Amino acid sequence: MARKDQLTGKGPMSGNHVSHAHNKVRRRFNVNLQKKRFYVPEEDRWITLRVSAQTLKTINKKGISAVLKEARAKGATV
Repeated sequence: MARKDQLTGKGPMSGNHVSHAHNKVRRRFNVNLQKKRFYVPEEDRWITLRVSAQTLKTINKKGISAVLKEARAKGATV
C-alpha cells in the first residue's frame, strides 16, 4: 500500500540527511499517516481512511462531510 493520504494525495518527500561533517545522503520524509474510522451522517455509514495528521486537524476544523466533498470534487474516490 502506498504511503499516501487518501483524501489529499499527499505522499513522501525526498531530501538530504546532512551529517555533522556536511556529508549529504538522500533520504525520504514520510507522511505521518493514521488509520482512522469516521462516521458520515449524510451517508449513514462508517468509512475507514488512511489520512495524515494534518488532514485530521482539517477534518476536526471543517468536518468530515466538507472535507469529503472537497476531495471528491478534486477526483478522489472515497
